[in-house]
Amino acid sequence: MSESVTDFIQMVRDNSGVGFGGGVGMEYTEVGPDKVVVTVEVGPHLHQPYGIVHGGVYCAIAEEVASIAGAVWLGGESKVVGVNNSTDFLRAVTEGTLTATGTPVHRGRSQQLWRVEIADDQGRLAAVGQVRLANLQ
Repeated sequence: MSESVTDFIQMVRDNSGVGFGGGVGMEYTEVGPDKVVVTVEVGPHLHQPYGIVHGGVYCAIAEEVASIAGAVWLGGESKVVGVNNSTDFLRAVTEGTLTATGTPVHRGRSQQLWRVEIADDQGRLAAVGQVRLANLQ
């Protein structure tokens, strides 16, 4: 792995508690060009009025995981922006830890497509997202 990629990964880890992802509580457990894994502790701050995780939380997790993965794959020197996020909600979660794993579907010169699977404590899929990114030079 190049020094710029290693530096970018370290910057991601150093800043995991800030910004929107930090507000949600995303913790990076694996960061690489082919896979990014984050965990999120579920609590009332992530619930919608019925006491389950808000759908927007799953969308935000998918967007951040795909964006970080796509940026790492580009070498940490270019930027990516999300241009589409399609997230399906499969299971209601009220407590515990969510684990999101992002893997590439397609990576090209101008765009990328990432699949993000979000599972509950028992490893059951709670949501699946597909995020298309534009590569900016």
